[in-house]
Amino acid sequence: MAGAAEEAHEGLTLDAPVLWEVPIPFWPGHSLPISNSLVMLMVAVVVITIILRVATWRMQRIPRGLQNLVEWVFEMLYQFVESLAGPRLTKRYFWYFATIFLLILTSNYLGLLPGVGEITYGGKPLLRGANADLGITLFFGCFYALLWFVWCIREQGIKHFVLHIFGPKGGIEGVLKYLLLPIFFFVGLIEVFSICLRPIILALRLYANIYAGENILEVMSAKGFLAMLPFMGLELVVGLVQALVFLMLTAIFLKTQVGDDDEHEEQPTET
Repeated sequence: MAGAAEEAHEGLTLDAPVLWEVPIPFWPGHSLPISNSLVMLMVAVVVITIILRVATWRMQRIPRGLQNLVEWVFEMLYQFVESLAGPRLTKRYFWYFATIFLLILTSNYLGLLPGVGEITYGGKPLLRGANADLGITLFFGCFYALLWFVWCIREQGIKHFVLHIFGPKGGIEGVLKYLLLPIFFFVGLIEVFSICLRPIILALRLYANIYAGENILEVMSAKGFLAMLPFMGLELVVGLVQALVFLMLTAIFLKTQVGDDDEHEEQPTET
């Protein structure tokens, strides 16, 4: 019996099982696969929505209870993003940074709840940690890459966006600037390659850490609650750290391309 119990907790599969196939309207023969990790992501969205709605249901000048906690979390997040991206970029794009942080953090913690991976539907686990699915984390990375490109064009314009990557750097003037153009162009090609890798790196970093942690918990659960407890505490820390790392990297990537706030003071752009 013990061997059977351990066999039932061999760990998570690499692919998230598909629970349903939802037909896509006006596209015959094609459907949208709903995996158990996507279900968990939807649950995370619902949980965040409920908490924020309850916290802001009856706003008070002097916040108390859940409203006070939510305001404190957002203030801390705002200050953290501001320290990385600067006041102007934070004011414009904090909505994204706060959303992605809360979504990743909530998904990480929901994946640690008892019953996740054990409750089945049609012989498959009904729930699985959202970020333990490479497809979900790749979506996060690619969606940010798209936003990053749009934001950079908005902030810099196409001309300055291209010049920032391929143009001369360091304030070099005169003949030397033209002599070094081939080198700057080559460096720009390396930068383009790095930019293309960023969404993949963001996805793999998040996926690998969460998948490994949930896999360990899945295996250790067969050995009893006490054996799993230290790893549960570790995963609580890892879940927070990975959400912060994703937030930090996305803010730094944007600031690195767009530059400092004082570079745009004389050329304000429309929101």
